[in-house]
Amino acid sequence: MATAPRSGLAGLLKSWVAGLGPAAPAGIPLTRELAQQLVQTFIHSEGSPISPGINAQGFGGLAAGGAQLYFEWHEDTKALECSALVYRFRQPPKPGVIAGFEAEAQEGTDAGGGTVDYEPENRGLFLSRTYTEVPGERTFAKEMRRLMKASLRWNREVLDRVASRVFHPEELEKR
Repeated sequence: MATAPRSGLAGLLKSWVAGLGPAAPAGIPLTRELAQQLVQTFIHSEGSPISPGINAQGFGGLAAGGAQLYFEWHEDTKALECSALVYRFRQPPKPGVIAGFEAEAQEGTDAGGGTVDYEPENRGLFLSRTYTEVPGERTFAKEMRRLMKASLRWNREVLDRVASRVFHPEELEKR
């Protein structure tokens, strides 16, 4: 079954039908209202029911296809932080673990356009992107899907590789 394109008149109608209004032009400074609209539109495009996008405290989220994506509006910097969960540690990570993930990114492991981001308050390891300007809705959706896909790959593949490097480097030397 074919689906309607997510841009042009079809995208405009979809936004209006969803009660979100028309998309803001790409490249202008991001505001909380525009960030909220962007997140709402993306969440809706992923098949979730109408969502506030970002709540009164500036947070939002989505779970889709096994990935978890979180949104946080930073009022002080007028930025939308989008973070895809790679792994949540039960205890604070051992020394060298976060540096191991950062080394993976520096070595060129695809992070879905994001950067390695460890949040000590929730012991979560994320791949994160930050927006200060409005991206196009299609661009934002594509980038969020890429970020979520990379977070799943990092959980399946990179997590074990980093653990081996940090906890069992002698095993790697034998190869």
